[in-house]
Amino acid sequence: MKETLLSEIAEAIGATFEGDESKCITTVAPIDQAEQGELTFITNPKYASQLALCKATALIASPKMDVSKFSGEVLLHANPYLAYAKTMQFLYPEPESDSSIHPTSVIASDVTIGNKVSVGANVVIEAGTVIGDDVVIGAGSVIGENCKLSQQVRLMANVTLYSGVQIGERTRLHSGCVIGADGFGYAPDNKVWHKIPQVGSVVIGSDTEIGANTTVDRGALNDTIIGNGVILDNQIQVGHNVNIGDHTAMAGASIVAGSTVIGKHCQIGGGACIGGHIELADDVIITGMSMVVGSIKEAGVYSSGVPVTDNKRWRRNAIRFTQLDEMARNVRDLQKHTQI
Repeated sequence: MKETLLSEIAEAIGATFEGDESKCITTVAPIDQAEQGELTFITNPKYASQLALCKATALIASPKMDVSKFSGEVLLHANPYLAYAKTMQFLYPEPESDSSIHPTSVIASDVTIGNKVSVGANVVIEAGTVIGDDVVIGAGSVIGENCKLSQQVRLMANVTLYSGVQIGERTRLHSGCVIGADGFGYAPDNKVWHKIPQVGSVVIGSDTEIGANTTVDRGALNDTIIGNGVILDNQIQVGHNVNIGDHTAMAGASIVAGSTVIGKHCQIGGGACIGGHIELADDVIITGMSMVVGSIKEAGVYSSGVPVTDNKRWRRNAIRFTQLDEMARNVRDLQKHTQI
């Protein structure tokens, strides 16, 4: 592993450092496991007790944190977790494209390919698609007709883009993503479903990351929109005509039904289900396993998931839940009786 001067790291992440500039580190490690030659960080005061035993060469910490028990060098940063993220980016930069097109790839004759583009084995790129500079397309990926990938987009292996998908700069899609599949549009007639052609597409902004096996459906008429800086975890379902605002984050296995608008800077917990044709304001937080069936007009934290409990208690509570309506009627009857 390459050694890096602490002074170089401090400059790269915007930290204050007044220690031994000749000291180097090779990697970052957790505070309870870090050894000499490694950098660690602390964000929570409850871990301060571990500082006296920590063997790391250097520590990233807030100026407000008491780190007097730590014997190594200290890099001061107002947001240590952000500094940790920037350190990892500095130490482990994205590999540059090797500007190679694998001979097994199948690329339509009218595809436009920019500079320093890497195309892996068995990739298919269909007619009319435009690929920007420094794009990396992983093995087995399929890009449909008339797609547009802006510069520095990175598709991992086996990503599928249906026709007309547009992806902004520096966006990353992990393996198994399916972007632009048909939305769930069917018209019922005498117990028979009739498919509604989905003629919109998907537009994804810049600096967005979409996790493995996540699906984003194409719009029925207009496009499905994923904003800039959005984070979608693994195995998420985004329905047709959904609009997700800039810098919103959604954790794994969450679901958004069609035509819902989610604001900017929202956080959606794992396993949450958000109904269709509703709106969430900016800065809304939905905790894990919650079910959202109506619009939320104000920022804040919202929950509906039921915390786990022992099975016997859960069964009793489940029975009582079915009795709530009867209990409410009894309470109303008692109230009427006491008013007489």
